[in-house]
Amino acid sequence: MRIDILSILPDFLNGAFNHSILKRAQEKKLVEIYIHDIRKYSIQKQSSVDDYQYGGGAGMVMTIQPIDNCIKKLKKARAYDEIIYLTPDGETLKQEICNQLSTYKILFCYVDTIKVLTKESENI
Repeated sequence: MRIDILSILPDFLNGAFNHSILKRAQEKKLVEIYIHDIRKYSIQKQSSVDDYQYGGGAGMVMTIQPIDNCIKKLKKARAYDEIIYLTPDGETLKQEICNQLSTYKILFCYVDTIKVLTKESENI
């Protein structure tokens, strides 16, 4: 199984995936985990991924451009069954759902704002 994870904090996640059960699964070649730094796909001057707030309310907003570029690059390299956006308002991730995950996935976790932008984007 191959899992691609998009993140703005890849070093933070690397530590979590290199220990315990996940480490053993990778050593046994049961799973391959690739963490992609979204900032590397930004066209902004300082590799920024922040966008301007709109619509009121508190919180940060990510621009879709680096996420879109990263996903396009990944999709050129291999076929994915689906792209899964993990959001606070989504269905609770339980074991039954994890069991249903198939071979090739992209996981992206962020807040509601990015979910709306990416689901409405025809490029992804």
